[in-house]
Amino acid sequence: MSENWEERYRTGDMPWEKGEPSPGLVDFVAAHPDLERGTVLVPGCGTGHDVRVWAKAGFSATGMDIAPSALRLSRERTAAANLRAEFLLGDFLRDQPTKQFDWIFEHTCFCAIQPAERELYVQAVSRWLKPAANFLAVFYLIDEKDGPPFGTTRDELVKRFSSSFELLQAWVPRSYPNRTGLELMMWWRKR
Repeated sequence: MSENWEERYRTGDMPWEKGEPSPGLVDFVAAHPDLERGTVLVPGCGTGHDVRVWAKAGFSATGMDIAPSALRLSRERTAAANLRAEFLLGDFLRDQPTKQFDWIFEHTCFCAIQPAERELYVQAVSRWLKPAANFLAVFYLIDEKDGPPFGTTRDELVKRFSSSFELLQAWVPRSYPNRTGLELMMWWRKR
């Protein structure tokens, strides 16, 4: 990887760290209180804000990151919040799952990887999910080629994911102030 994520967490060079979970995720969980509780994986979980949203809502939440320091922060903050979650050190794109999940929640992992690895990402989502499971994602629609973050488009997302997933819903979510109108939330179901 061209990015040294561990070094960035150790030195505090984390401009993506907003100090709170994805507003779109918070709204989604609040709007769907009747979702069947199950397992959820958050790849590239960073400091675990989104993992804690799922855990607080009663899901068996797991965060995964490639940076040990990110996971240390995740564990500390999750314990301080009196929540339970599991955190795995690993490479979401390349590792083989030890188990499959009912949900995967994407937020800033897809935009952080090199665009050449996006097909690996699609394969990984399919590999880590159970049959007919859910993939919920907040994608960053920016025109940025020299990231991270790397931009994407709705057309690219539909083209990449449609062969393995059925799109249930897509909408512009509530976002952090500096991302208003730049995010697209998509709810997919694995075929």
